[in-house]
Formats: sequence, C-alpha cells, structure tokens
Amino acid sequence: MQRRQFTQSTAAIGLLILAVHQQARALSLGDLTEGDASKGIKVALEKGALAAVALLGKTDGFLGNPKVRIPLPGFLEDASKLLKLTGQGKRIDELVTSMNRAAEAAVPMGKDLLVNAVKSMSVTDAKNILGGGDNSVTQFFAEKTRTPLSEKFLPVVTKATEKVGLANQYNKVAGKAAGIGLVKAEDANIQKYVTGKSLDGLYTIIGEEERKIRQDPVGTGSAILQKVFGALK
Repeated sequence: MQRRQFTQSTAAIGLLILAVHQQARALSLGDLTEGDASKGIKVALEKGALAAVALLGKTDGFLGNPKVRIPLPGFLEDASKLLKLTGQGKRIDELVTSMNRAAEAAVPMGKDLLVNAVKSMSVTDAKNILGGGDNSVTQFFAEKTRTPLSEKFLPVVTKATEKVGLANQYNKVAGKAAGIGLVKAEDANIQKYVTGKSLDGLYTIIGEEERKIRQDPVGTGSAILQKVFGALK
C-alpha cells in the first residue's frame, strides 16, 4: 500500500515538474511585460553598439574587415586596377587606406549618440525590434542617428582625407563621372562618401552584435537578456 502511494506521489511530482517545464518553454513574446521587453532590447542594443564601436574604432577596424572595408565607389574601383598597372598603385592604396583610417577615427565619436538613442527609445520601438526582421536594428539606428552622426563624422573624415593629395583629385574625377552616370551623385564627394560608408559599416556591425545576443542570450550572463531573447526561441 505504501509502495503504491509512493509510486503515485512520484508520478504526480513528475507530472508537476513536466507541466512547469512546459510552461517555462511556452513563454513567448506575448507573455513578456512591456517593461521587460523594453529593458531587454535596450540592454542588447547598448551592448551591441558599444561592441561595434570598439571593433571598428581602432586601427584596421575598417581596413582589415572585408565586411565593412571601404572601397573606391563604382567605376573608380575598376579604374584603380588599371592605374595600378601604370605604376600608380601606391597612390591608390594610400587613398583607400586614408578613407578607411578616416572611418576608424570617426566611429568612436558616435558612441554617446548611439547610447542616447537607445536610452530614449520608446516601448513601441523596442517591441518593433524584438518582433522585427534582421534589419530592424539597422533601421532603428539609421532613423534615429544617421543625420546627427553624419554631421559629427564629416569634419573628422574631411580632416583625415585632406592629408592625401589624391582626395581633391578624386572629387574632380568623381564629379565628372557622376555627371555621366558612372558614379552615384552622393558618392562624388569623397568626404561624404566615406562618412556614409562609415555609418553603413557601423550599423552593419551593431546588427551583427545584436544577432549574436539573440542567438545566445545565455552567453551574455544577463538575466534580462536570457528572459527576453529566450522567449523568442
């Protein structure tokens, strides 16, 4: 009799544990409070933004990373290959290096703006990002920070590219090329081109860092990230 009661009690406990486990696994985005969702995405984005700035805002952050390395635009990239055959390779390499070094110098100046954008985001922004696609983070930061970051980056990029004599020549050649459709109008000025590419690279890496957190929230060691992003798995 006692053995039967023990067996029944054990089975009941097993069912209770299974039910609790299933309930925990059933946690979804809809079960999260707005506060948790908002806090979780803010923590994730701030971590992602700071990590991206640290990765890109150093020597070879752009130049050494094929994903964000800034090339010459349009036909000028192809033309540079011909120029290298005529012995102009060193000067072309200097220009490309200076473009990427300018981006590396500019990125750290965006840290405060990025962090402030995260801190001031609305609950709606947070839920849109949580439930959005792979580009939701990039779209959020581009919408909130692209204009002010462009204004902040441009003087830094201008100063860095002025050190290379080819910069002015680039603007002259690219300006003519834009007039006949070989280069996009927004790429005809090297300073604006590099500034735009710097921001594109920055948002790309922030998005990658945020995706890492989504894929492995436990690895972050953050309870709120585990709760929020675990609910999406």
